[in-house]
Amino acid sequence: MSIYRLKPTCKDYLWGGHKLIEEYGVDYSGDICAEAWVLSGHKDGASVICTDKGDMTLPDFISTQGKEILGERCIQLKEFPLIIKLIDAKKSLSIQVHPDDEYARIHEGQLGKTEMWYVLQADDGAFLYQGFSHSIDKSEFEQRIKDNTLEEVLNKVFVKPGDVVFIEPGTLHSIGAGILLLEVQQSSNVTYRIYDYGRLGADGKPRDLHIRQALDVTKLDKPDASVPSKGDSVVTCEYFDVKSIRVTGDSPYTGFTDKRSFACLLVTEGEGRVDSVDSSFPVKKGDALFVPADDGVYTCSGDFEVIITSIP
Repeated sequence: MSIYRLKPTCKDYLWGGHKLIEEYGVDYSGDICAEAWVLSGHKDGASVICTDKGDMTLPDFISTQGKEILGERCIQLKEFPLIIKLIDAKKSLSIQVHPDDEYARIHEGQLGKTEMWYVLQADDGAFLYQGFSHSIDKSEFEQRIKDNTLEEVLNKVFVKPGDVVFIEPGTLHSIGAGILLLEVQQSSNVTYRIYDYGRLGADGKPRDLHIRQALDVTKLDKPDASVPSKGDSVVTCEYFDVKSIRVTGDSPYTGFTDKRSFACLLVTEGEGRVDSVDSSFPVKKGDALFVPADDGVYTCSGDFEVIITSIP
């Protein structure tokens, strides 16, 4: 098999900026590019695989090639399991929470959402929210939502490039203004918005809030800030394994895919090449590649950072 170049689908959410276009080479003509869904099979935004027979969406590509290209760990899954995004938060995102698999299946007909963030850029003083600064009870949570005082009890985390944050379902969170990051998550678009700073949507009306659902699923304790990892992975959990690899002229990187899982390579800095037996690609910041399962060895050379994601 060959390695394939990926094209993202983009989202113009009102809090986004223009850095993904200017600095990461995302091909998008809109004024705002808040998110680039680099690898996605989700119905709300499937990414595109570039083949020698033309471009096609990831679901169409899988249908044509067969699930074997995803690996043994994905054969029994009904849908492609991950979404990998670049997110440019020019303004703060809403304060929100995601459900777990059980709640999401019952109430939304989707998966829940476990996710991780890898910070690529952060303005001086930029921060995000991750859970509460201390435990509160449900009545206080509900009252603070009504009083617009929720931020007073949130756990503020100042970040810098290279920081990794793991967000479990039920953890209230928000990406703050001036942060650009890579997100790896379960393939779900279920978000319960709790507080949105009084902003208006494109229709001139306040964006919908999901208070009842948030009250159902939010964990009210201070979260464990540790990140699950193993070996050379920055994050490894039930749903995804993520590595950050620095490639230099003196230190090329050799990776491989076996029968167990595909891999996605996303270049976050620099430039170089990715070569396999059947494929050869020049790559630069913002480029992404899909490596099918059981494709064998590939080599990264040059001077760049690459985030490699697979199914554990």
